[in-house]
Amino acid sequence: MATMTAGPSAAPIPFLDLVTQHAALEVELVEAFRRALRTARFVNGPEVTAFEAEFAAFVGAGGCAGVASGTDALRFALSALGLRPGDEVITTPHTFIATTEAVTQAGGSLRFVDVDERTMTIDPRQVEAAVGPRTVGILPVHLYGHPADLDPLLAIARARGLWVLEDACQAHGAKYRGRMVGSIGDLAAFSFYPGKNLGACGDAGAVTGTRPELLDAVRRYREHGQGEKYYHDTEGYTGRLDAIQAAFLRIKLPRLTAWIEGRRRAADWYRQALRGVAEVQVPDEADWAHHVYHLFVIRADRRDQLQAQLGKLGIGTGLHYPLPLHLQKAYERLGLRKGSFPVTERTSERLLSLPMFAELTEGDVARVSDAIRAFYR
Repeated sequence: MATMTAGPSAAPIPFLDLVTQHAALEVELVEAFRRALRTARFVNGPEVTAFEAEFAAFVGAGGCAGVASGTDALRFALSALGLRPGDEVITTPHTFIATTEAVTQAGGSLRFVDVDERTMTIDPRQVEAAVGPRTVGILPVHLYGHPADLDPLLAIARARGLWVLEDACQAHGAKYRGRMVGSIGDLAAFSFYPGKNLGACGDAGAVTGTRPELLDAVRRYREHGQGEKYYHDTEGYTGRLDAIQAAFLRIKLPRLTAWIEGRRRAADWYRQALRGVAEVQVPDEADWAHHVYHLFVIRADRRDQLQAQLGKLGIGTGLHYPLPLHLQKAYERLGLRKGSFPVTERTSERLLSLPMFAELTEGDVARVSDAIRAFYR
C-alpha cells in the first residue's frame, strides 16, 4: 500500500461521506420524489410494498414489514413476540441505547451479559449462565457490521423455549456461516438511518422474518393496532415506513453489495497500513463471519489524545460507544457498577472509529494510517 504524507492544507477526510454517494444518485432520487408528488402516495402504497418484497429477497427472509425507524423495528418486533411486563430479555451493554430502550418501552426487563473480546458481540457462554425463570428471549446485536455467534444462541433458545431477535441495525448484508443476518432468528430488526450501509434520506426501518403471523403483528403495531382500517385488535403506534423513503431505498438497494465490497476493501487497506503498530488493535473477523464494516473500530492506546490529534489534521473519527449502557444515568435503577462487565468496560476506553464509507480511497486510508503511525512515534 502506498504511503502518503499530508500537509496542513490537505483536504479533510470526513468520518462519513454521504454527499458523494447522493450526488451520484441525485437524478434518480429527485425523480422518485417527483413521482411521489405527482401521485400523492406518501403513506403505504406500491413503493413500500415493492421495497418490502425486494429487501426480504435480499436478506433471504420470508417477509419484511417496513417501519419508521430501527427503534420501531425493535420495539414492534418485541411486542409481536409477546413481550410482557415482568419478562426478561438478555442482551449486551455494548450497543446503542435503541437496543435496550426498545425492550423497556415494550414492557420488558433487561438482563445484561458481557461481550466476546474478539468480536465485541454477545458472549454465548455468558448467555447460557444468565437464563433465569423470567427470561423469554435473547437479543444479540450484530455490532459494527460483524454478526454475533448465532448457532450457540439458537441452541440455548431451543433448549429453553426462548426466542431470538436479531438486532441487525448495523449489519445490512452481513453473513453468518454463509447465511444473511436477518434470516436466522425468529425476527430481525434493521435501521435505515442515513449513515447506515443502506441508509434512507431520513429515518426508516424494517422487520424481517419467516413467520407470517409475527410480521402481521408488526404491521398492526405500526398502524395503530389495526388489521383493517378503523378496526383495532390492540393499541398500536404510528410507525409506518414513509413511501418516499421506501422509494429512495429501492434505488440504493441494488448498489448495496458493491458498497459493501468498497467498505471491505478499505478495511483491508487499514489492516495492511496499520500492521506493526503495537498500540493499535484492528478489528477482527471471525472465520464464520462476513463483516460489512458499518464501522471500522480500532482499539487504541491513549485514545482520546489520538482522536484529538487526528481532528487537528482534519480527519473525522467517532466513539462507538464511550460509556457502556450499564453505567449510563438512564440505567441507574439496575444497580450495576463499574466492574460488572469487564470486557465491555475495558474496550470502551480504547475504541475509536476511523473514517469508513464505500467511496474511501486508498490514499485516504494511507493519510489516516500515516497520521496514526506518526502519533505513536
